[in-house]
Amino acid sequence: MHERLKVAYRNELASARAEEARGDCQLAFTHLERAHILSQRFALAHTATHLRMLRLGLRLSDGREVRGQITRALAALVFSRIWVPVGNTGRATVSALAPMTVPADLAEVLS
Repeated sequence: MHERLKVAYRNELASARAEEARGDCQLAFTHLERAHILSQRFALAHTATHLRMLRLGLRLSDGREVRGQITRALAALVFSRIWVPVGNTGRATVSALAPMTVPADLAEVLS
């Protein structure tokens, strides 16, 4: 992961932690989704992002999110270097296989 990407990824994770601490779990998920987009090509960071989503799903007692994140975390370990659906936000509410539009600011970091 190049330095600019690493900084952006870590900033999204820090923002997610801050929002969760404030009690805004939906905004925390938004930052985790952005971290997911940034980390998709890097197996360990990608998996770590799914594990953070899993933890947040557990905090919210969201069974669908928990189940979805367990399978996505396992898949991230295996498929990150082979194929990922570019721009996918990683939430259990979207298809794990669907490519999505990458936000412009993240696309710039990824280029």
